[in-house]
Amino acid sequence: MTSFYGQGFNYPVSLNTSHGILMSSDLTNIEQSIYIILGTQFGERVMRPTFGCNLKSLVFAPNNAQTAALAKQYVTDGLQAWEPRITVQSVTVTNVPNAANSQLSIAIQYVVKGSLAPQAMIYPFYLEQS
Repeated sequence: MTSFYGQGFNYPVSLNTSHGILMSSDLTNIEQSIYIILGTQFGERVMRPTFGCNLKSLVFAPNNAQTAALAKQYVTDGLQAWEPRITVQSVTVTNVPNAANSQLSIAIQYVVKGSLAPQAMIYPFYLEQS
C-alpha cells in the first residue's frame, strides 16, 4: 500500500494523451519532489520564501572541498525541511571537473517512511567557471 506517498503534477509539467495534465504518484512523485526542492532557490516562490534549498547560491563558487561541504549541508537541510515522506540516510558530494565546466555530483540515499526499501538518486549540479 503506497497511496499515502501522494500524487501530484508530473515534473516537468506535461500533458497526457487526452490533453490533461500528466500526474505522478508513489515513489516517482517523491523523486520528482526531491528534484523540485533541490532546483528551487530560496525566495523563488513568493508565498513560500524559504521553500527549496540554497544550492543555487553556489553556482559561481569554486569547485573545491568547501563548496562540496556547503552543497551537502544545503541539500540535507532542504530535504529534511521540505520532504517529510523520506528519511535522508546520507548525502555525498563529489567534485567532477572536466574541460567544459565543473560539476558536483550529489548522491542522495534515503528511505521512504513506511518502507524499509532504500532509495538512491544522483543530482548533477553545474558550477559556472570564469
